[in-house]
Amino acid sequence: MKKAFTLLELIFVIVVIGILAATIIPRTNDDSLARAATQLQSHIRYTQHLAMIDDKFDPADGIWYKKRWQIIFTKSANSDNKWAYTIFSDTSGKSKGKPNESEIAWNPLHNNQRMTGGYNSAQDLNITNDEKFIGMKNLNLGLRYGITDMTFSCYKRIAFDYLGRPIKSDLSSNHRSYDKNDLIRDYCDINLSNDRETATVRVYAETGYVQVIY
Repeated sequence: MKKAFTLLELIFVIVVIGILAATIIPRTNDDSLARAATQLQSHIRYTQHLAMIDDKFDPADGIWYKKRWQIIFTKSANSDNKWAYTIFSDTSGKSKGKPNESEIAWNPLHNNQRMTGGYNSAQDLNITNDEKFIGMKNLNLGLRYGITDMTFSCYKRIAFDYLGRPIKSDLSSNHRSYDKNDLIRDYCDINLSNDRETATVRVYAETGYVQVIY
């Protein structure tokens, strides 16, 4: 005797497939949020690494503390009005807190890429004719990962000192000298959101340890 699915069994299988699809598809979509958070976690650690191997202290320079390696977040016309970030050391001119091309970190994996997703005087990602400056599109979290909003428990920039300790203050401000009170005392949260969920990248005080929280 031939065995075959009954109509009831067929309906049951279709229902099960539908349930699995409803469960798996959101997880697939949410993966972009996880990848954005993990990437940001890695790049904050890289910023800390640069600060630790490139101490900017110079007793002859009254604004040496503004030149620390930092990561800055912005949403502007140069980033297609999407949230993006740039890693740079503010060494040019009077160190006004706005990165330009020469100040931006090179991508250690591709020596013709600067680590910016688009930022004001850092120009935008459309500058691809000049091989000396190509932005990294994955640093534009809105364009690459669909991040629609970002909120911060501290400034929209985080710098590190030579010990790797995170600094929360706006380094473009007119401090007369480095103030230890500018160190992050507890933690700094960077919240990334898409249309459905939020992930938090948390930077802890003293160690600069970076954790992703869902």
